Amino acid sequence: MFLRPEGQSQARVIVLKVLFIAVFVLYTVHLFGLQVLRGEEYLLHAQNISRQTITVSPQRGEIYDRSYSQPLVTNKQSFTVSVIPVEVPRTQMPLVIERLASILSIDQALIERRLPPSVYNRYQSVEIASNVSMDTITLLAEQASSLPGVLWQSKPVRQYADIGSLSHIIGYIGNISGDELTVLFNDGYQPGDIIGKSGMERQYDRLLRGKAGQETRTIDARGKTIIGGDTRIPPEMGKNLVLTIDRRIQTLAERALGKRIGSVVVLRPSTGEVLAMVSYPWYNLGIFNSSDMGSEFNALINDTNRPLLNRSIQSGYPPASSFKILMTAAALAENAISPERTIECRGEIRIGDRTFRCHVGRPGHGRVNLSQALALSCNIYYAVLGMEHLGVENIVNYSREFGFGSLTGIDLPNETSGFVPTPQWKERRFNERWMGGDTTNISIGQGDNLVTPLQMANMVAMVANGGTIYTPHILKEIRNPLTGTIEESIAPVVLHKSTIAGETFEQVRRDMRGVVTSGTVRYTPLHDITAAAIAGKTGTAEIGRNDRWHSWFAAFAPYQPASKDEQIVVSVIVEAANPWEWWAPFASAIIFQGVFANQTYEEAVQTLHIPEFRLGYGRRE
Repeated sequence: MFLRPEGQSQARVIVLKVLFIAVFVLYTVHLFGLQVLRGEEYLLHAQNISRQTITVSPQRGEIYDRSYSQPLVTNKQSFTVSVIPVEVPRTQMPLVIERLASILSIDQALIERRLPPSVYNRYQSVEIASNVSMDTITLLAEQASSLPGVLWQSKPVRQYADIGSLSHIIGYIGNISGDELTVLFNDGYQPGDIIGKSGMERQYDRLLRGKAGQETRTIDARGKTIIGGDTRIPPEMGKNLVLTIDRRIQTLAERALGKRIGSVVVLRPSTGEVLAMVSYPWYNLGIFNSSDMGSEFNALINDTNRPLLNRSIQSGYPPASSFKILMTAAALAENAISPERTIECRGEIRIGDRTFRCHVGRPGHGRVNLSQALALSCNIYYAVLGMEHLGVENIVNYSREFGFGSLTGIDLPNETSGFVPTPQWKERRFNERWMGGDTTNISIGQGDNLVTPLQMANMVAMVANGGTIYTPHILKEIRNPLTGTIEESIAPVVLHKSTIAGETFEQVRRDMRGVVTSGTVRYTPLHDITAAAIAGKTGTAEIGRNDRWHSWFAAFAPYQPASKDEQIVVSVIVEAANPWEWWAPFASAIIFQGVFANQTYEEAVQTLHIPEFRLGYGRRE
């Protein structure tokens, strides 16, 4: 049966109506989904497109010495200049870059590298310059109409007191590198962040950096700010750090070392607190706020005296005769030789095809026992002691017992562990057997032995404490930046507790006292100090065969303290790069006198009657 023509037309109309209704329903459902079911999602997306978010940098925490009176490091207001690339019309970008380079007085190529074409569609701001002065910001503001997409904001920079030799401890900051960002991105670090690069700034960056804030503004299609559309999350300032450093003792140690390449460490043995740490040459942290920072930093890197190196923890030196403290303890602990037994020193000894000499030359010290050998620093006695009574394995074991060859764990980055040579190492390294001359060398602190000034201080601290070494630390307290209240105090942590008997350490302390009263330093100012009784040991490390020596002195005082908390350890090394003047004992004398007599450098020097000609080389300009 066939439909008439008018029936076919009616059917077509019905089909079209059904299709129209279906399409209408589908569009209605879709619009309902967009506007109701997913309305908030798309609204947020639309707002994000029309919003600009700027990160507000927090102020880093301040750094104080142990007195918590005057800060060593604070912040000063400065500005950064940034560009939001998407707001700059592409045809105007070259002109904007040219104007910025002129106003900011920086290389145009530098801005072009930071604003390559690949970022032109970015909404995120790109930092162009930091540490910009208010005068420069005023110039930018005057030309704002011709600088689309350019903005500026306050960004604090570090301001330093006259910290001198504290530069190695405090360290410097800089922009986060690509490698650092790869490691730290999951910890919340972002491109353009400021991060600690060395010292305490690096060690405690997470505490010091604070928490960044945000400023968000809403704009219309023409780029105008919509009033009432701004939101602000304020930044949180970083924590304040209080160091163990005593500023008075630091200055005293700095002046005592003078302009001599070397290091001084002053340690409180009962807690591990570092009261002073000097490494010369140091550097001026102010260069990192300089407009010519790049060239000045390159000069530091290329300086052959390596001023960026913290010699207290990053340089290893032969311990020389200061190592005889350890040898004495080992001999007593092992009952390797009777303390009263004498060994004859004729000024030299022949071992294999080598001749080892005592520092006094011929005819030598004559017959000396253990205490006399330490006081007189007799090489021949300790050579025989190491060769015939202790042996290399015992020497190696006691070296490690005293912490040599291991990190001290101080809270500063890039510490070196020093080195303890062994027969196994020599065979692997040189394919040679360990010989008697090697044992003799390490017995008197020469050869491949390497210790840092801090490790030397720890060795003396172990003797002073009767067998306990505490982990050295620089951080004393963490404080709230707003209220100043203590949020955390750093408690002493035992690094190592020796199994050597207390009586052994008591004897070693007596012998170290004998070094000062009747030994190698009896003709130095150390012998004349009345403010505190000192016990210590000199060391003279020969470098090569050119009559060049490092000068060591490591000591503690008071010898018999009323309270352990008043005792300090001083470790000084003056490198062979300086003219030879055996300065380490003299520097130590100035420090001990200044600390225990509560004197300045000038007063200590005057009290100790140190000749003017000896001070000239070390005087600061």
